[in-house]
Amino acid sequence: MTTAPATDASPASAAPSTPSSWAPFRPLVLRLHFYAGVLVAPFLLLAALSGLLYAASFQAEKIVYAHELTVPVGDSKLPIGEQVAAARKAHPEGTVSAVRPSPAKDATTRVLLSGVPGVAAPHTLAVFVDPYTGKVRGDLEQYGSTGALPLRTWIDEFHRDLHLGENGRLYSELAASWLWVISAGGLVLWFSRRRARRTVRGTTGRRRTLGLHGTVGVWAAAGFFFLSATGLTWSTYAGANIDELRTSLHQATPSVSSAASGDHAGHGSATATSGGEHGVGLDKVLAAARAEGLGDPVEIVPPADASSAYVVRQVQRSWPEKQDAVAVDPTTGEVTDVVRFADYPVLAKLTRWGIDLHTGVLFGLVNQIALMGLAGCLVLLIVWGYRMWWQRGRGSAFGRPIPRGAWQQVPPYLLVPCLAAVAVLGYFVPLLGIPLAAFVVVDVVLGEIAHRKERRPKPQVPSAG
Repeated sequence: MTTAPATDASPASAAPSTPSSWAPFRPLVLRLHFYAGVLVAPFLLLAALSGLLYAASFQAEKIVYAHELTVPVGDSKLPIGEQVAAARKAHPEGTVSAVRPSPAKDATTRVLLSGVPGVAAPHTLAVFVDPYTGKVRGDLEQYGSTGALPLRTWIDEFHRDLHLGENGRLYSELAASWLWVISAGGLVLWFSRRRARRTVRGTTGRRRTLGLHGTVGVWAAAGFFFLSATGLTWSTYAGANIDELRTSLHQATPSVSSAASGDHAGHGSATATSGGEHGVGLDKVLAAARAEGLGDPVEIVPPADASSAYVVRQVQRSWPEKQDAVAVDPTTGEVTDVVRFADYPVLAKLTRWGIDLHTGVLFGLVNQIALMGLAGCLVLLIVWGYRMWWQRGRGSAFGRPIPRGAWQQVPPYLLVPCLAAVAVLGYFVPLLGIPLAAFVVVDVVLGEIAHRKERRPKPQVPSAG
């Protein structure tokens, strides 16, 4: 459940319940859910709408760039070296940073060029080559290793940072940091009042809005927890803490060694060139990777210098994942190192699956539809949340905020451990801890101001006569 405006503090609307050990927390959760929803909901709305667009961008990309991505099926494919040569003839600028051989009968080969004027890292220029004829069908900017083309890249950056750079990423991290908190608070409020057993049919006004908000929130809560957790894994601050934790637990993602074997490193036949052909050449390197079981789709990364090896890695992130990688000596064509996805540490695998599920590639179209559904639910919950806040008011005014002092109802033996847990969590998730601390400070100051106003003696009005 999301957006804190989904609250109802009137006793008449609450279902009877027996006292429990967590009962003192309910007013505190109510207040947190309300204010967190009011303040964070705009960021969540942006994340939901941009995320919905991103989930749809995969299919849109196939339509918009059909000419570059697909070709008529021919009789036999040309050697990879010839395809790269055709791309270099059309685009002699820059350096070949990677090659993605045609992964299907009707797919083009991508030759990725770095150092191209006007194309800044981590973007590269992708040149699309017909693997049957060697004809260049076009060129487009590609973002990093994701394979995203301009349309999806624009939407991805909008979702990630609103096109505001590194500072813009704070918005998405703030949304991810608070989504699970608001969802958890909503679940507690919903089940504490036993609303899960009620129906919204036949109700009207605020009660109906609350019923719709609660029902949809309960059903979508698991998805929101997942989106929040996976979104934090590659956020700026919480993501760095997660990476440090994984490294300390020896659960970091392994990588293949790109160092060439000592016996052949530095030989002239393996000298790096801007055309991507080094030593034994791309075709023999690809054959060596195939012999190690690396099926399509793969990406071939040429050696960075004379002492480096080729790296061939699988780039399929849909189920089943293909993420094996090998290093191939450019002089001998022998495999010098192998990393299998099956041998990844557990947390590395979970991180990979989580990110790919979050971005909509793990299960393809079904995954993307599910993400669009979650984004739609989040938008509805936010709209209903603000509507309930309005319906609690009178005339043209929003409803009154939840009263202060809820924390005073929590016994110290429960409050102290909770505060300690929140402090630790806030340290590791800064965009949860810092806003929460700021809210508490502002709330205390406003409360003190209101308290002093109440203690001021009222001016005496002189009586007439």
